[in-house]
This record gives sequence, C-alpha cells and structure tokens, in this order.
Amino acid sequence: MVRIAQISCGTEYSGIQREIERAAELVGGKIFVPEVDVSEIKTVEDDFGFHVLSPGLRVMMARAKALGEGRVDADGVFIASCFKCAEGALVRSIIRRYIQSHTKIPVVTYSFTERTKAGALMLRMEALVDIIGKKPLFARTKQEGLTAGIDSGSTTTKAVIMKDNEIIGVGWLPTTSVLESGEQALNDALNEAKVSLDKLEGIGVTGYGRKMLKERYKAQLAMEEVSTCSKGALYMTDKQRGDATVIDIGGMDNKAVTLYDSIPDSFTVGGLCAGASGRFLETSAKRLGVSIEEFGEMAFKGNYKLVPMNAYCIVFGLQDLVAGLASGAKLEDVAAAACHSVVEQVFEQQLQEIDIRYPIIQVGSTALVRGLVKAMSDILSANIIVPKRPNLIGAVGAALMVSGMKELEEKK
Repeated sequence: MVRIAQISCGTEYSGIQREIERAAELVGGKIFVPEVDVSEIKTVEDDFGFHVLSPGLRVMMARAKALGEGRVDADGVFIASCFKCAEGALVRSIIRRYIQSHTKIPVVTYSFTERTKAGALMLRMEALVDIIGKKPLFARTKQEGLTAGIDSGSTTTKAVIMKDNEIIGVGWLPTTSVLESGEQALNDALNEAKVSLDKLEGIGVTGYGRKMLKERYKAQLAMEEVSTCSKGALYMTDKQRGDATVIDIGGMDNKAVTLYDSIPDSFTVGGLCAGASGRFLETSAKRLGVSIEEFGEMAFKGNYKLVPMNAYCIVFGLQDLVAGLASGAKLEDVAAAACHSVVEQVFEQQLQEIDIRYPIIQVGSTALVRGLVKAMSDILSANIIVPKRPNLIGAVGAALMVSGMKELEEKK
C-alpha cells in the first residue's frame, strides 16, 4: 500500500482521525504518523523561524522537519489542520513549502471540521495516490496515438478523441444516466472523428461517473477530476511546466487547485451553497429571459456596483436579483452583479484556503461566460487565462494521460 505520512493537529480531538484513515484505505493508501523526539519539538520553532502558541502545531513542524531531512520514508504527505484555526493555516502553508523545497514527495493539504467524513476526504486521498502512482503521466507534454477521454460531470458529459496531439472528435451533452450519457458522448466524438471504437488505443475516464464508465469500457485509466482537469488546463493553455492555479466553477460544485511544478498539491472542492455555482448563473439567466451566452455578454458590459447582491443562498440571491429588477436596474448591471456575487463567494469560501499561484487558469463551461471571467479578474486583480475550449479540459486531460499508460505499465 502507498505510505502516506500524516502531519496534522487536532484530528483526534475533533473525532475525524478514523475518517482520514478510512479514506486512505479506500484508495489503497496507509496513513502513518512520523515519530519525533521531544527535544526536536522544543527547538523546531527556531529552526523554522516561526513561533506558535499551540503545542500541536510545534509537533507538526517537528514531523515535517523529520521528513525534510530524510529521516522518515513516505510516498506522500497529507497535511491537515482545523478549518477554524488561523495559526494552523499559516503553519500548514509553511510546512508545505518546506517539504516541497526539501523533498520530491507529493503533498496534499486540507483544513477539516469536526463534521468531516471519509467521503469528503476521498477525492484528496485518491488524488494523492494518483499523483504518487502515476507521476510520470503528469510530466507528459503531448498526446500520442489514438485515444479517447470521457469526463462524466454532474451537469454535462464530455468526450474527446485525440490523435497525435490533436482533437479530432468531440461529444457533449447534459448528464442524465451516467452510462447512457457517457456512451452517447463517446459515440458522438467517434462519429465526428470518423473512427470506430475498436481502433482506440486507450480510453481514459474521469468525473463523477468514472467508475461506472471504467467498467463499461474496460478503460485503461480512471482518474479523479482534480488531476485530469489540472493536466488538461495546462495542456490547453500550453503551460506545461511550472506553477499555476486552476479554477473551475461548476454546475454543482467548484474546484480551486494549485499546481507545483505542474502537479496538484493543494485544492478545495465544494462551497457553502449553490449561490456560488454555475447553477445560480443559469437560474439568473432564465429569470432575465436570455441564454447563458447572452447573459455572459450582458454581465461583461454591466456595472455590478449598482445592484446589491451578496447572499450565499441561491434563493436569497434570486431575491436580490428580483429586487434589483424591481428598482429599475439595467439588465446588464443585474447580470454583472450575479457574476460578481458568485466569484466573491468562491473567493471567500475557497480561494482563501489555498496559496494562489500564477498564472491563473479558469476552466469549465462557466469559463465561457465572459462576465464571470471579468468578475474573477476584478476580484483577484489579475489577468485570467481561459483555454480555447475550457469545457473539454477534463476529457482532454484523460485522453492525454491515458496515452502514457502503456509506457508506465512497462516500467512497472
């Protein structure tokens, strides 16, 4: 099993330690805690040049030092601290940077609550195990042969056919049944590419329905969406090396991923309410009587400052929208306020949890909503890169990475 060193504070007191261990076991990992001497704990603050009040955080720092100095063997590192602890968040970032600068061990960080369950941790643990076991795939800079990628999302299902570094077929449709939507998307992509299923050299699947589609097609690669979307984003923007931040505002949840030397190392998934999702944008566009494309153009031209809108809840957000219309606000300003509200919530709920690195790449279908991208640029005071086909990056990442599976298996 993959050996994962846990460096954390408060997991026993919060009652989630068993949940962490169970999540790791479900994806083939084994949690262990690095041993350190009391003398190391007493001096570690001076070594790091950072002093803390919590004894538990000092222990975290001592365990990180043991890893950084090579006194502990680990395949990966899971760093966690309490969501409510500001001091813990600082130590978490300091430790992550220290381990990354002193080792080549993959790292994933997390801030937990007392309600955290194994299911919420599964994606992170699976991503960490994937990074460890399939690390050479993250280094791939081009797709080779004839491969397919299927991204079974909660709202839409996408499929691509790639041949020698080019997309030659695309399938896209709303997700209903996982298998039916996956099969239809792949068939549409195969038809556009004028290729039969038996000619494919590899199939990679990702997204919510990846396990069912892996079974259906005997796919050579089934990988969580944090890895495939990140790889697809780098590939589609020609940013194959270095650091980056990938942001995906989805129909039901959001992802914010930081990349260290092209490998995911910290990310957040979810949000407090649908008021911070693509679903709110769709509902707002419907209320204004326009398509989501028209809504994005209207928002791009509008002024969000003229319409107060900052409710976390999708229902209360719509109340603000209706109130704005009733007061005589322009449709463009209402649309801009809706986009700004979504981005503001993503910033407050998720982007505060990661160290934003540049460039910032916005992906997913909502990246086609120009007003949303403008709002992200305004709030982060940064240029936002959007790939040419941002809604396909998960499927592209799967097709790209599966093209290296044969070589990876041969090396093993």
